[in-house]
Amino acid sequence: MWGWGWRPYVPVAQRQANAARQLPRRLGRGVTPEPVTIQGVQISRTFWGQAWCRHLESFSDFSNRLPRGRTYVRNGSVCHLRIGKGKIDALVCGSELYTVVIRVKALPGKLWTDIKRRCAGQIASLLDLLKGRLSDGVMAVVTHRQRGLFPQPGEITMQCSCPDWAVMCKHIAAVLYGVAARLDQAPDLLFALRGVDHEELVQAEVTAVPTGKGTGRRLPSGGLEEIFGIELAPVAVANPPSGPRSAFRSRRVARRARSGSVDPAPPARRREAAAAKPPRSAGPKSPRKRAGAKPPGD
Repeated sequence: MWGWGWRPYVPVAQRQANAARQLPRRLGRGVTPEPVTIQGVQISRTFWGQAWCRHLESFSDFSNRLPRGRTYVRNGSVCHLRIGKGKIDALVCGSELYTVVIRVKALPGKLWTDIKRRCAGQIASLLDLLKGRLSDGVMAVVTHRQRGLFPQPGEITMQCSCPDWAVMCKHIAAVLYGVAARLDQAPDLLFALRGVDHEELVQAEVTAVPTGKGTGRRLPSGGLEEIFGIELAPVAVANPPSGPRSAFRSRRVARRARSGSVDPAPPARRREAAAAKPPRSAGPKSPRKRAGAKPPGD
């Protein structure tokens, strides 16, 4: 209220002109204003910005107040917005230039660990994460209403310098929608706001579940026969010779025997065949013919 009635209406163009004159003094020297600019009617066009809006609008405490800020953010009334760790600082031009401060609690450590565990091995690259190119399973994890990345109403504290007594005035609502537009340009700011490192979500690896003592997996007691449903023939080598070459030959024969390509014990059979073969008769050897030699008597 202003006096005995409402404040006189100030056109948007005049508000913005007044804000432009006040910004250098309010921000201080060397600080560049970061206005929120909306192209067209749609406030957000990317995965992270749209997910932010859907999350806030899903709570009844916010859904009744947020629409008042859509017009403000669309007409460029959020003339400065900066997102940092756990804090959003903004300046919104209304009848005056109002200061908005929104504080967001850091993501609980246990919840962040759980999110990384459920997303482990499912995010191909950092670019895919920031562009929102995620599988349905990962999207369901990061946008979960209670156990996702976005804050709960109880984790958000809002303050505005305007005279409106409402917890969420239209200036605060405009800033919250401005955050969605900002996430279109820099989605990593959501992770900075929640106090976590987005690269950890990409680098998270699948934790192997041990099946017994030690780190490796163990085969069942039945071995390969139970796994593949086959029966392996026993390998029997009669009188295995000793020595490096013999050991190598024995292993080679055993491998070929398991594959079924050769008889399990060929050396023994060769020795038996050699013992049963009659010896050669010792007779005179015939002379060899040389090329071009004449037969005897010529």
